Amino acid sequence: MISWWEAILLGIVEGVTEFLPISSTGHLTVVEKLLGHTVDDPSITAFTAIIQVGAMIASIVYFWRDIVAMATAWFRGLFHAAARSDKDYRLGWAVIAGFIPTAVVALALQRFIEGPLRSLWAVVLGLVVWSVVMLLGDRLGKQNRGEDSITVKDGVALGLIQSIALVPGVSRSGATISGGMLMGLDRVTATRMSFFLGIPTLIASGLYEAAKEAKNIAAGAGWMATGIGTAVSFVVAYASIAWLLKYVSRHNFTAFVIYRLALAALIVALLVAGIVTAV
Repeated sequence: MISWWEAILLGIVEGVTEFLPISSTGHLTVVEKLLGHTVDDPSITAFTAIIQVGAMIASIVYFWRDIVAMATAWFRGLFHAAARSDKDYRLGWAVIAGFIPTAVVALALQRFIEGPLRSLWAVVLGLVVWSVVMLLGDRLGKQNRGEDSITVKDGVALGLIQSIALVPGVSRSGATISGGMLMGLDRVTATRMSFFLGIPTLIASGLYEAAKEAKNIAAGAGWMATGIGTAVSFVVAYASIAWLLKYVSRHNFTAFVIYRLALAALIVALLVAGIVTAV
């Protein structure tokens, strides 16, 4: 069972790291291991997925006006051709198109994701490899496109890129933000798209795990701990969103890359020293 204080700690970790490009799953995996939990246990895997819903609800609350505008424009555009020139209509289709490939890949590779990829060595690989991609996005991306330019094709591309983040350590936000910048999106637009794409993706993932692993959670991690972790992640994530949007408007991602590489080195040191095991 996950104790109440462990649930609070893991909720804080989730809330802080979900939207920063440093891998929430990677951090949760490390902390869960340090707490003595078996990270590939079905109830722990489900707990990790479900508490992410709290962070996604925080993003819904934060971006509520944008979401309502997008949904309204999308529904209006379905019935009125003149409304289809609205950027929010195109943005709505881009988010829908981006969710589909991520969902397909996640379902197709579910056993692999919840099994071999729940290794700390996979986390290390994801942290290091995607740090290089983030640097390339920062340095080579033209970043001359705003939300007005986003198309359904962009949504599909970002959805495919987001699916790479199923590898722990890559970071869902890190994947979509750096991928967006390589596609020419400016840093703020790429970050906002990361939020919009994450909402349906992680809420669907959390609800799916809650339904699929209900018995395992009750017998393992515990529903009370899962609820506490979800609530804490909501509160902490809301503050994290505001900070990140302000940060990316003024800074590049070099600091995050340095942090990711330092974290990878720390995990390797812990593994080599035998302080933690890979799974």
